Amino acid sequence: MGGYYLIIGLSMLVSWLVSARLKSKFAHYSKVHLRNGMSGKEVAEKMLRDSGIHDVQVISVPGQLTDHYNPVNKTVNLSEAVYMQRNAAAAAVAAHECGHAVQHAVGYSMLQMRSKLVPVVQISSNLMQFVLIAGIVLMGATQTIENPNGNTTVLAIGVAMFAMTTLFAFVTLPVEYDASNRAMKWLKDTGTVTAEEFVGVKDSLKWAARTYVVAAIGSLAQLLYWASLLMGRRD
Repeated sequence: MGGYYLIIGLSMLVSWLVSARLKSKFAHYSKVHLRNGMSGKEVAEKMLRDSGIHDVQVISVPGQLTDHYNPVNKTVNLSEAVYMQRNAAAAAVAAHECGHAVQHAVGYSMLQMRSKLVPVVQISSNLMQFVLIAGIVLMGATQTIENPNGNTTVLAIGVAMFAMTTLFAFVTLPVEYDASNRAMKWLKDTGTVTAEEFVGVKDSLKWAARTYVVAAIGSLAQLLYWASLLMGRRD
């Protein structure tokens, strides 16, 4: 298990470093005020209108970096700071979340795939750690001279659950990058932000995307550990 804890530790460290960098970038670009004076709410509403989307509501939610698009009730949820502030960071986040609304409206395939995975991933995320631990315990308890590896069935189920969460993490990557690309293209093409402000938008979204990359790589590393343990037990 030492290897597993090492993977967890490294993943948490890299994730913390990237998250810290992201917060630093957002704090910096929050000081780059938009010349047009638009708030995050106004940016989001304009992008939705320009994209021909009239059935999505922009609302404020508490917290920091809690921004998200909810396809169920068709709402762009912006954290209080993003909703109210009038800077490059707020514009980047608001437009990015509207990018997800556009994906939903046009039937973007990767978003549809991610949505279909959500119920399975929710179940897997809640149960897989218990199943993996139970699998290891069961293997140890069922080892015999004839079967030195023990019963690996439960561990195999746990690995399959972990594989679903890893797949979800990697499917999320193109969804997030595509939303950012849609946001940047609209902000630039419409002149909603100046060239200087666009630099802040691009840099903010770049670091936001990296948090998803780190999460996906960390999940893959853990999956490979559990898979190697399973294969080792079966050999």
